[in-house]
Amino acid sequence: MTAMTGNKGMTSEINVTPMIDVLLVLLIIFMVIVPTIPRGEAAAVPKPAMNDGGGDAVVLEVLKDGADAVKFRINEQAVAQGELQARLSAIYANRAQRVLFLKGDDTLSFTQMAEVIDIGHAAGIDQIGLMTPGVQSGR
Repeated sequence: MTAMTGNKGMTSEINVTPMIDVLLVLLIIFMVIVPTIPRGEAAAVPKPAMNDGGGDAVVLEVLKDGADAVKFRINEQAVAQGELQARLSAIYANRAQRVLFLKGDDTLSFTQMAEVIDIGHAAGIDQIGLMTPGVQSGR
């Protein structure tokens, strides 16, 4: 804005009020947007039990057998794929905590493991923990 001042002539000054208004609006917008940024899903890693008396844990092992066949074991007992969901439903029928630990063979594909997780969810299991070699060794 220009102004006439006595004998000195014209002077120019920057009006900073609109710039401050814009900065305050941007500050408010960023304060509103930041809390809504999506976060990743929380992953719960099962901790190995320090004592061997924990008989409550149910471990489902998925092992590769032969060419492309898969065999299942629940706590070291062999189970056929057709009766896997029924056995898991029977095991978790009277349990308050519905946690299953899934231990898979290294040569299995992700699709095969995802199918087993789907069977577990269909059987009414709330949480499925994946057992990795690091978890098994206590790391």
